[in-house]
Amino acid sequence: MPKLSLRGRLFFSYLLVMGIGISTLAGLGWLYAPRLFVVSLERIEGRGYRIQQMKTQLVKGFEFAWTRGMFWSIVMGGTTAVALSYWMSRRIVRPLLQLEAVTDKFAAGHFAERVPGSDIPELSRLAASFNRMATEIEGVEQRRRDLVSDLSHELRTPLTIVRGYLEGLADGTLEPSAEIYQRLTRETIRLQRLVNDLQELSKLEAGYLPIHLQQFRLVPLLQSLVQRFSDQISDQQPLRLELACAETLPLVRADPERVEQIMVNLLSNALRYTPEGSITVKGWAEGDRVWTAVLDTGEGIAADDLPHVFERFWRADRSRDRHSGGTGIGLAICKRLVELQGGQIFVDSQLGQGSTFRFWLPAAPKKI
Repeated sequence: MPKLSLRGRLFFSYLLVMGIGISTLAGLGWLYAPRLFVVSLERIEGRGYRIQQMKTQLVKGFEFAWTRGMFWSIVMGGTTAVALSYWMSRRIVRPLLQLEAVTDKFAAGHFAERVPGSDIPELSRLAASFNRMATEIEGVEQRRRDLVSDLSHELRTPLTIVRGYLEGLADGTLEPSAEIYQRLTRETIRLQRLVNDLQELSKLEAGYLPIHLQQFRLVPLLQSLVQRFSDQISDQQPLRLELACAETLPLVRADPERVEQIMVNLLSNALRYTPEGSITVKGWAEGDRVWTAVLDTGEGIAADDLPHVFERFWRADRSRDRHSGGTGIGLAICKRLVELQGGQIFVDSQLGQGSTFRFWLPAAPKKI
């Protein structure tokens, strides 16, 4: 047996309510209206009027008039009620049919489709919820397309280089040498780093990367990292790396390994784009937040590029970054790691004057 549509259910529910109402009205009227009329006649007789001989004719006339009036009332009222019920059911179902049509288009890949609003509050809220969901899905789909495009672009260059060298070695146009093998090794390492970064970023965005929050001192971690990166700076390089952080910095509640990963990314970027000058690691406390910043006097970032710094695969100069070995994912990983630990990360920069990357993490609650 076929199921009724929502429009049919609404329409028949209106008819059912109308039928019950009319039946109740007609039944009670038929039972009590003549009796009440007789009672009214008896009251009139009690006032001295003699209507005993006409009483039967009056009751019959009343019943005839009442029946005729009830009949036409049912006909006219029922017709009007049926028409209004049909109109109301169509009015309620129309937004749902629009939602169904938009959903079908959305499923077919038309992610720009949206459901129009309705003057029915509940349906309007439903449309707003669907549109919010559609916007999120459209964003996810756009990011997926961008990821595939960027990933293919990033993989194309090292693969082309490796292929060119291998073909040259195979057909004899290139003589095997330690330099060629080192170049092949560098490109292979770059591919491996890119795959590892992508895997980690996908785990972060999917929520699969564990974050082990604990209370620890941030100063020893920063001191260790500054010492480690200072060892990478040669004596001939006009660059100094220093730490400006008070020993009394409050404890933070975060994951030490993830904080170290964030700082390694930030310091690596600072060293990559600061050929000379200084790089300073700072730490300070503001209320229940513990801030850490990496300041450099390097090349800086243009104002138009600042909003895109934490996007995946973004580069102000793709060829320069590719040559220097960056994958374009490190800052996106930093942003996600900071957010997963309850903090925020920001960047300030001026082209030719350097950059400042700063982030805060929650301070550990003080013991009472």
